[in-house]
Amino acid sequence: MNASLRLFVTNRLTRRALRVGVALGCLSAAAGVAGCASGPFAPASLDKASAASAEISTLASAAKTYPTFADIPPPPADVRPDRAWGKAAAEVEGDGAALAAATAPSTWTLSATDSFAARALAAAGPGVEGPDSTTAATEAFAKQARQRATPPPPPKK
Repeated sequence: MNASLRLFVTNRLTRRALRVGVALGCLSAAAGVAGCASGPFAPASLDKASAASAEISTLASAAKTYPTFADIPPPPADVRPDRAWGKAAAEVEGDGAALAAATAPSTWTLSATDSFAARALAAAGPGVEGPDSTTAATEAFAKQARQRATPPPPPKK
């Protein structure tokens, strides 16, 4: 046989590295289990000088009833089936798509605004002239506001 001696040496080193790795894995698993044994599963110590220690010990030693699987109520009968939920969701999605298509840009224009304004003025009642202000008090207020208005200062350079 003309096999290289290097292959056997590598194999022996590989086995040794595997053994060391398994040993380290076992040690870390044992350390993890040992840490859990003294952690949250250990009984807690109670400070006897505490004002609530008597109530805590009575509550801890009291007999408690825990629920069983028999206590789980049956499913309600008035809930719609899964397929109905899916159909309702599809309807909502369809309505949303229709609304998006109906209100997309360039899908509607304003037309016949004069007739709309005429109908609005007729519905407002008699004596309404239109958008122009005819009240003297309103005109005086607008004139005073224009006089008080000051332009912003020029930007600093």
